[in-house]
Amino acid sequence: MLQQLKDWDQQLFLFLNGIHADVLDPVAFYLTKTEFWVPLFAFLLFLIFRDYKKQAWFIVVGIIVSIVLSDQITSGLMKPFFARLRPSHEPSLEGMVHLVNGYRGGLYGFASGHAANTMGIAMFIFLLLRPKYSFAWMMFLWAGVMSYTRIYLGVHYPGDILAGLLIGFACGYAAFLLQKGLRRRFGKSAEG
Repeated sequence: MLQQLKDWDQQLFLFLNGIHADVLDPVAFYLTKTEFWVPLFAFLLFLIFRDYKKQAWFIVVGIIVSIVLSDQITSGLMKPFFARLRPSHEPSLEGMVHLVNGYRGGLYGFASGHAANTMGIAMFIFLLLRPKYSFAWMMFLWAGVMSYTRIYLGVHYPGDILAGLLIGFACGYAAFLLQKGLRRRFGKSAEG
């Protein structure tokens, strides 16, 4: 059964990775980079500090916890434990994977740290901003785009992405509850 799931994951990967156009290669390559999204992060931080004033620091701590937690679970624990080669490093897929700019990523890919980190941030920001901003749901669109670029670039199977998204979802939710508790417990003294 596990082998069947791996085979389906590989087949879906080859199908999705095979949908590419030369004109989109540089777009996918830059969309996957964290530094490309600095303006988005700056905008979100602006909203957070404007709306939450001194309590914003508890929110920033929550975001950091979400990122560190999701990253450590995926990259620190799961990748070395499962040791599943990325498609870009899988010998049986040599010549079948569309790579961009020779980028191959690290050796192991299960589960996707990019998917976990972006979904963690998306979940956290969505929960935080949805009462005030109707566009908060678009954070999930951002996480989806970021996650899909990993398949487009040939460095993750869909299963890697799905596992990463689920981990990020849980980490973002847990970190949101943590910051909420911190603000409830220490927030009044931060305002003083």
